[in-house]
Amino acid sequence: MIVAFSITPLGVGEGVAEPVARAVKVVRSSGLPNRTDAMFTTIEGEWDEVMDVIKRAVEAVAEVAPRVSLVLKADVRPGITDGMTSKVESLERHLSE
Repeated sequence: MIVAFSITPLGVGEGVAEPVARAVKVVRSSGLPNRTDAMFTTIEGEWDEVMDVIKRAVEAVAEVAPRVSLVLKADVRPGITDGMTSKVESLERHLSE
């Protein structure tokens, strides 16, 4: 599965980079394929391992924020691996035609 998610610390003021960095560190240390952009982090793996990483990322932010908002979108597609790369490659092929 591929999950795009956003964790937002609430009640910490305007600057949220440090609390968000705590979540991204959890994701990056998981060993699962992942990408982070300005709005979301995307992670790929099996259901239980992906959800465990997201839970730990939320917990890392909750250590420094009194409230945490989580938004996620999942593509649950059993049997597919490397979907984060293959989906973009397919799109790029169509754009180059």
